[in-house]
Amino acid sequence: MSTSAGKFEKQPMEAHPDSVKSRQADKELVFLIKGKLEAISTLKSIYRVPEELKRARENAEKVYVPDKIAIGPFHQDKLRLKSFQEHKWHYLYTLLSRKPELEAILSECVKALKELEQTARNCFAERVNLTSDEFVEMMLLDGCFIIELFFKYSMKGLRRGGDPIFASAGLFFDIRCDLILLENQIPLIILHRLFEIVPIPPQCDQLLSELAYRYFRSMLPGSKEALSHKFSQEGNHLLDLIHQCYLPTYAKVQSKKAISPAEITSARSFQKRNRIKFMRFRAKSLLDIHFEDGILEIAPMRTHKFTEILFANLIALEQFHTEIQYFRSYALLMAGFMKSEKDAEFFRRLGIFILDEGQKDEDIFNLFVRLCENVDVKEFYYSGLLEQIEEYRRRRKSWKQAFKCTCFRTSTPT
Repeated sequence: MSTSAGKFEKQPMEAHPDSVKSRQADKELVFLIKGKLEAISTLKSIYRVPEELKRARENAEKVYVPDKIAIGPFHQDKLRLKSFQEHKWHYLYTLLSRKPELEAILSECVKALKELEQTARNCFAERVNLTSDEFVEMMLLDGCFIIELFFKYSMKGLRRGGDPIFASAGLFFDIRCDLILLENQIPLIILHRLFEIVPIPPQCDQLLSELAYRYFRSMLPGSKEALSHKFSQEGNHLLDLIHQCYLPTYAKVQSKKAISPAEITSARSFQKRNRIKFMRFRAKSLLDIHFEDGILEIAPMRTHKFTEILFANLIALEQFHTEIQYFRSYALLMAGFMKSEKDAEFFRRLGIFILDEGQKDEDIFNLFVRLCENVDVKEFYYSGLLEQIEEYRRRRKSWKQAFKCTCFRTSTPT
C-alpha cells in the first residue's frame, strides 16, 4: 500500500496569539530598559549656562550666545543666526561631493547618525524637541560644517574665492568664538563618526584631533607637543578638549584648612606683608602656579579679544563637568591679587600679563572683575598654595624673632 510521502510529516504548529503578544511585550520592555541604561551610561555634557551667571553679567549675550552661527539645538531658532544656514549647507555639499557617489555617502552618514541618535540626544542636559529626522539632519549639517571648516583652515588650497569666512578676518574670528561656547556644542562622537565616512581631501594626512588642534591653536597656551597630545585624548565636545589643554600639570598642594579667596590681599601688599617675590616663569599650563623659597611663580597670560568669552564658558562648564573648579579658582585667585588697576600694572610690568594691542591695565583688571561676578567655588584649588605661603611667612617671622633674641643675648654684657 502506498502512502503519501508527507502524510506522516509533523506539521508546524501555529504560534498562539497570546504567546506572540507576550514576546512582543518582552521586546518592548527590553527596548525600554536598554534606552534607560543608555541614558544613564551617557554623561550629560552639553548644558545651558546657569541663569545666575547670565544675570550677573551685563555682557551675557556677548560671552554666552553665538553671534554668527548656531551649532546644536539650543540656538537654532534665533532669527539672526538663520542667515548663516546657507553657508553650512554649502560646506556640507563641498565636503560630500569630493567623491562622485554623493547620494551613497549621504545615505551612509544618515544611517550612522541614526544609530548614534539616542546616545547623542542623551549628551544634552535638556530634552531636544526635534523629530528623529530633524535631529539627524542637524547633527549632519553641523558636524560636516565643522569638519569642512577644519579642512579649509589647514589646507588653503581648498578655499574657494568668495568664501566669506576666510575672506573676512572679523567673521573668521566670530565663527571661532562661536565654536567655543558651552551652549553651542555637539557631541564629539558625532564628529568622529562622520570623519570616518566623509571623503578626506587627498592632501590631508591628519587625524580629526590634529585638525581641531590646529584650528584652535592660537587660543591655547603651551607647547605644541603637549597640546596636540591632549587634543588626541577623549572628550565630550570641542570646549571640553580645550578645557583639558588648560588643566594644571603640577600636583595639587594639599591643604589642612579651607582658605577663602576673599582672604587674599592685593599683589603689592601681599608682597610687602609676606616678603614674597612674584615672578613670571615658563609653565606647561596657564594654571600652574608654584611657590618655593619665598618666590611665587605665575605663568604668563596673553590676553586677546576672545579671552573673556573662553574663560567665561570654561567657568560655566566647570559648574557641571568637574569636581575641581580650576578656572573658577584661578579667576578668584587673580582677582584677589588685583584689587585695583595698579595691581594689574604690577603684573604687566613683571610680564605675567601680556596685553593685546590696544588694551590697557584697566581692561585686564575689569576682565577678572567680570569673570568673578556671582562666582563662588566649592573647593578653592589654590588653598594649599596659600597655606604654603602662610607657613613660610610664619617660619620667616619665627626665624626673625629667634635672630633678634640671639643678637640680644650676645650683645648683653656678662
